[in-house]
Amino acid sequence: MPTQLRPATPADIPVILTLIGELAEYEREPQAAVATPEQLRRALFGDPAGDGRGAGVAECLIGEVVAPDGTRTVEGFALFFMNFSTWTGQPGIYLEDLFVRPPARGVGLGKAFLRELARIAIERDCGRIEWNVLDWNQPAIDFYLKLGAQPLSEWTIHRMSGDAIRQLANT
Repeated sequence: MPTQLRPATPADIPVILTLIGELAEYEREPQAAVATPEQLRRALFGDPAGDGRGAGVAECLIGEVVAPDGTRTVEGFALFFMNFSTWTGQPGIYLEDLFVRPPARGVGLGKAFLRELARIAIERDCGRIEWNVLDWNQPAIDFYLKLGAQPLSEWTIHRMSGDAIRQLANT
């Protein structure tokens, strides 16, 4: 089946949240998906009401599968944001989430998302596209390796959240 990508719009927020929930379920952490529609709207589209933030801090692509009768169904998303490498002196793209619903896997959406991110990276003079993959998600690992991605072996992800952030800020 043909696929099509498009930039997310504010009208897509409900379906993006649904897809985030499905991804959290797939990654065995449904309780961790707590983003609200308002948080997502602000992150992706900024605050036109005028809090001074301007544009959003992240971007999202929507992946649709087009049926023979022309009906389009949203079957995936890729949410990303810009980062920067001090070593290369270039911006980069960090792919926060890429998810394709299981029934739509194998129709080319995953590759289409990564190809579009590669095009965006070239257009924006990015030196890298980076993302994390759960170590047990072998189908995703195999897919990324097949496209030319390489795992980084000497890096450990560190995270600070919630109370730890507040405690550090108040010291």
